Amino acid sequence: MTAQTHPVFNAPDDPNVKIWRYMDFTKYVSLLDKQALFFSRSDLLNDPHEGANSHANIKIRSKDDFYKDAPQSFFDQISQYTIWLRQWTYVNCWHMNEHESTAMWQLYAKTNEAVALQSTFKKLHDHLPENCHVGKVNYIDYSKDLLPDGNFFYPFVHKRKSFEHEREIRAVTSDWGHHNEKETNPNNGRHININLENLIEKVYIAPTAQAWFVELVERITKKYTFKFTIMPSSLDEKPIF
Repeated sequence: MTAQTHPVFNAPDDPNVKIWRYMDFTKYVSLLDKQALFFSRSDLLNDPHEGANSHANIKIRSKDDFYKDAPQSFFDQISQYTIWLRQWTYVNCWHMNEHESTAMWQLYAKTNEAVALQSTFKKLHDHLPENCHVGKVNYIDYSKDLLPDGNFFYPFVHKRKSFEHEREIRAVTSDWGHHNEKETNPNNGRHININLENLIEKVYIAPTAQAWFVELVERITKKYTFKFTIMPSSLDEKPIF
């Protein structure tokens, strides 16, 4: 099994670059229990611009011969369809970095009862099923930069520059072809089965976590018969003065 190659999804220059997924302990247990990655609906993520067009794309329509005689109802239909696509597009997000990130711990773990999965882009790509795509997120200025046109996936691999710190690798799957435009999605996402033993290289414990939590992570991991290397956070290293 391997994620499907797609022209919209660009791999990093180094396919073996490290990627990280930060999560609280309950999500870690769910991951082990289901042996699957959770893909959230794109419209339920923390960025209301997920799947949106840039202002530059809207402005250019007035200068494009293809659109110049189109009625407003045509543009309204495009807008409604784009909104509909968001609820049937599912996203799983990773942070690309050779090292742990204090910012990512604070943003996505919230407490010291959390873990970070460490893998590589290649392993994620190679172990996702064919109905998934994976690549780098591109960061643009939505007030003046054009989104590429010609494929509905483009808005889901672009984000505003204010999110550049995330250095996101994004896996995406969709249900577009299985539902009609009158349907609403009753679920908040979907689970995609994956071989966790082959995907995850190490599991890092959140900085300042207490000894009992480290033991709990080790015990739960063993209970589910996984043999991940459990690592203390490098951010816990004592300073030298």
